[in-house]
Amino acid sequence: MSDHYILDENNQPQPVDLMTWARYFETADRHVANTELKNGTRVSTVFLGLDHNFTQSGRPILFETMIFGGERDQDMMRYATWSEAMCGHIDIVDELLGENSAGVADDQLANLLRPGTD
Repeated sequence: MSDHYILDENNQPQPVDLMTWARYFETADRHVANTELKNGTRVSTVFLGLDHNFTQSGRPILFETMIFGGERDQDMMRYATWSEAMCGHIDIVDELLGENSAGVADDQLANLLRPGTD
């Protein structure tokens, strides 16, 4: 099985060879979601394109959410699918809002979800 993946038109990861992966990554928009809280903390979720499951068993781990700023700076969670990544992103934003009531920048809510299914 390939360690290199791209997203198809439905945001489904597809295994590919190295050259196909490299060409895709030259122009791909890999962001799943990006949310900035009013206190300056940012939550970013992206498609990694490389399998980060290093256990040799289970599903490929291809998405990552990371927190930038605040008490949880550099906390990271990883996921296997687009929908898991989106749900994880929303959960982290909800947790952070519950921790400090910082609020989400007003224009972020309407743009949080991008079309895609798993």
